[in-house]
This record gives sequence, C-alpha cells and structure tokens, in this order.
Amino acid sequence: MNAKPSTALAPSELQSFWMPFTANRQFKANPRMLARAEGMTYWTADGREILDAVAGLWCVNAGHGRREITEAVAAQLGTMEYAPTFQMGHPSAFELANRLAALAPPGLDRIFFTNSGSESVDTALKIALAYQRARGQGARTRLIGREKGYHGVGFGGITVGGIVNNRKFFGSSMLPGADHLPHTLSIEHNAFSRGLPQWGAHLANELERLIALHDASTIAAVIVEPVSGSAGVILPPAGYLKRLREICDKHDILLIFDEVITGFGRVGKPFGAQAFDVTPDLMTTAKGLTNGAIPMGAVFASRKIYDAFMQGPEHTIELFHGYTYSAHPAACAAALATLDVYAREQLLTRAATMAPHMEETVHALKGLPNVIDCRNYGLIGAVELEARPGRPGTRGYEVFLKCFERGVLVRQTGDIIALSPPLIVESAHLARIGEVLAGAIREVA
Repeated sequence: MNAKPSTALAPSELQSFWMPFTANRQFKANPRMLARAEGMTYWTADGREILDAVAGLWCVNAGHGRREITEAVAAQLGTMEYAPTFQMGHPSAFELANRLAALAPPGLDRIFFTNSGSESVDTALKIALAYQRARGQGARTRLIGREKGYHGVGFGGITVGGIVNNRKFFGSSMLPGADHLPHTLSIEHNAFSRGLPQWGAHLANELERLIALHDASTIAAVIVEPVSGSAGVILPPAGYLKRLREICDKHDILLIFDEVITGFGRVGKPFGAQAFDVTPDLMTTAKGLTNGAIPMGAVFASRKIYDAFMQGPEHTIELFHGYTYSAHPAACAAALATLDVYAREQLLTRAATMAPHMEETVHALKGLPNVIDCRNYGLIGAVELEARPGRPGTRGYEVFLKCFERGVLVRQTGDIIALSPPLIVESAHLARIGEVLAGAIREVA
C-alpha cells in the first residue's frame, strides 16, 4: 500500500518546532519525515516504506493503525471529550484501574493515572516520600537511583536518573540528598551474553554500602529500571533484582520499578516484575499502556502504601497531587481498547515466544567491524559499537542513518543501536532488520 504523496515542508516551515532530544540544526538540514503507519510499517512523506524496529519509541506494542483503538477513542470523544477527576469521576477510569490491577503482580492494585512516563516517575517519588511521612517516618527523604538510569525529564526523574546529559544543566535544581547505585553494564565480564548476564548480581550489595553511609532511617526509596532502555539496553544480572528486594525489605525501604519500557509485554510477561519474579512496592508505566495512541501513564501502588494515606477525617484530601488530564476519558478509551487487543492476540506473552528469534538476530552481528557487544532479553536487543577516538556517538549515528536510508528505523543511543519492535513482529521482519543493520555496520566501518 502506497502512502499518499505529501507536500514537502519548506526550510522556513521547519523552524518553529523545537524538537525534543534531537540535533535540531542537523535534522532541519536533512529532515526525516514520517507520514503514515500501519502494522509494522511507517511510510515517509515521499512514499518510502520504513520497517519499524523500535515500536515508535518503545510504545506501539500492538503495531500501528489498530482500528479498534481508533474507533474506541472516536466513540469516547463523541460521547464526552473530557471529565475532571478532581472530586469527580467517570466510569472508564475505574474500569481501566480494575483491568490494570488484575494484570499486575498481586498486591499492586491501587492505580494513579498520569500522562507520561516522566509524570509517572515523579508521581511515584512523591508517593514514596509522602508515604514515609504518613507513617511517621518523615526523616526518610533520601532517594536512591542508579548510574545510567533514565527516569524521564521531571526534576525528580533527572535527580534519580544517571545519564549525564540529562543532568548536567540542571544540577543546582535537582532534589537534594539523592544517591546512586553503580550500573550493571560490564562488557569486560558479560560481552555477548545471551539473555541475562551471569556476572554482576553482587552489585546490588552496593545498596548496603549506601545504607551504611546515609543510614536506613534517612532513605525513602530505591528506583531502578528492570531493563534500562535509554542508556542502551542494560540488563539486570541474574539474581540482581531479587537481591535489591531483599535489602530493601531488610531495611524497610520502598522499591520502585520503572517499567515504562518493560511494561505491557516487552519482556514476555505483562510486566518485568513478573518476568523477573520480583514485586516492587511501586511500579511506573506509560508507553505501551495505550499503544502510543494517546499520552497516558499509570503508577501501580501496593495496598500497604495506599492504606497508609487513608487515615484522618474522610472529607480531607489524602494526597495533594494530580494532573488535569489524569484518567482522561479518551486516554482511558485508548487504554481499554489496547488491553483488549493485547488479550485477544496474547501479545503480553508473545515476546517469550519471539525471544529466541530476537536473540539470533542480535548475536548474528557478532564479529562485524567494531561490534564490541550484543545483548538481548525478550523483544529487546542491542548492539554496541566501539566509539571513534574523540568522536563518541558518530559511528552509531551513521549506522542509524544508513538503516533509515535502507528502510529500517532503529534507535541510536551514543554508539549503541537498540531494537524493540512491536510485539506483532514475525521472524521475517527480524531477519530483514538484522540484514539491514549488518549492512549498515559494515558500510560505516
């Protein structure tokens, strides 16, 4: 199916949009414009087919152009385009919360709606701090993140995050008193691991060192991604997350999983918590919740946390926090329709079936010029390239461009190429992705 031709934008028409996480001058000199999408495919404005190897931005898990979602949103907009959720409600918000609670690990059955992953993270951090105060532990104000972690772009998220470019301009305005665990990426010990790396579970014990330094009575929560995405697909060593859970339990510290990427089927179970058999106290989600159709996020909280707020006079607001668009009716409609698609097509577990194909696709790149690591888990894969001396990121960017020119959209983070295709991906798609990526790596060698 060919896309309808689109009128190219003049250079002057590209200037007003300040693009996020983009080299604006570079892009506007040679723009890459997407015009339509369906299934596994984008079409450019000039009609070229682009195979989507990253699910849009880790979010279009059920593939593009799902008519069921479009029709659900249109029907909701035709019925009621907006309803407040401050002191008011609408039925689909409660229906969606119940559906999500049924999917979650047991006990994570209180759902707070947001509009993005960044908002989910800041909400979870605020809940953690307020929970400690509500239970008489107001001295617990310290938050522990992890090096190379990405938790969105709110001030809370960049405080606990560990990617330097997200932090360096805003250091004086971040939350005070945060600290960071070491990251778990070790090419020296784990290069070309298939699935979870076997070396590195002991790195969780660094949390004990931070507790000894700060004292447990000052620490509110630890937040980690089960799988780090933005830093270039960093996998948890086998046993690492369970060890973090043990230490948090020992010292009465909350554990938060940032599942904005791993949530909704990416790792072969509905959530990473289930895939790794570790239940956090709070869990942040977004992206795949609505298949990318409408911005929405959700924080899953344990009953223990929720009940700690449900004290005092019943007419008082328990948590002074929320968003104008929390549980927006159109977003709820999109999410409910998305969950229907996931259930009907068994997409929340399909990554477990496709994982061996992803593994072979990624590890077939071993031995190509400048490839120093390949890693994979579920329907997530990455290939890391050796950086050019004095020009980090340029090799990865050129591979990204070559792939796009050859009809495949990949994700580039520095010199790491990440893959996270829609969960509807077939082995033929993966073969095509691997073929194009291998050719691009050879060409820029």
